[in-house]
Amino acid sequence: MPQTFDATFPSSLPPQVDAPTRTDLVVDALKSAILAGGLKPGQVLVERKVAEQLGVSKTPVREALIVLERSGLLTVEARRISVRQLSFTDIRHVYEERVLLEPWAILDAARTDGSFTVAGQALADARAFAKANDNASAALANRRFHRGMYANSENEFVVNSLDRLQDLTALAVAGVLWENWPRRDIEASEHEAIYDAARGGDAATAARLMKEHITSSIDRVAEREAGL
Repeated sequence: MPQTFDATFPSSLPPQVDAPTRTDLVVDALKSAILAGGLKPGQVLVERKVAEQLGVSKTPVREALIVLERSGLLTVEARRISVRQLSFTDIRHVYEERVLLEPWAILDAARTDGSFTVAGQALADARAFAKANDNASAALANRRFHRGMYANSENEFVVNSLDRLQDLTALAVAGVLWENWPRRDIEASEHEAIYDAARGGDAATAARLMKEHITSSIDRVAEREAGL
């Protein structure tokens, strides 16, 4: 049976009554709840209940749900809106697209700004969250790390595509992957190696290591998809 909407949003998020960008704020609130695991795959979202919990009218909620459905985080079936449930095949397809784009984007980002400051801060955050056994926050920090490695690419189409793929990856991590492959320590060391190479001015090595990092995920998902 699908779960009904009953998520807890961050306590720091105020009611968004007269905010000038209500739809964007609702999108951010729902996305954060989904990617942090507060809203589970298959969980049904009821427009009225979301509006009541966030203290907004139904209009920005309706608009936000459309945005998130188009991004792939929500699905609509028989007029029922729910958090997307990714199959192992879906997850493999996400990683297969990432492995084509992300290494190239690192090379392009390095030509624009080789500091990768945001990625470095995300790594520090991920270490702190892992030490505190805060898996949800660590997963989101890992997402920020990946984005910090490619976000300075001047190709906005690639960046936007990767942002969408990162959202779907975070959904997969929260809903499936870390339950099946507790590889946090290995992935953390791979992230450190990618960052160190990029910071050291060797973007080609950083791109190669990122390709290997994503390919290993493809291999693990393919094994699970095949029932191995």
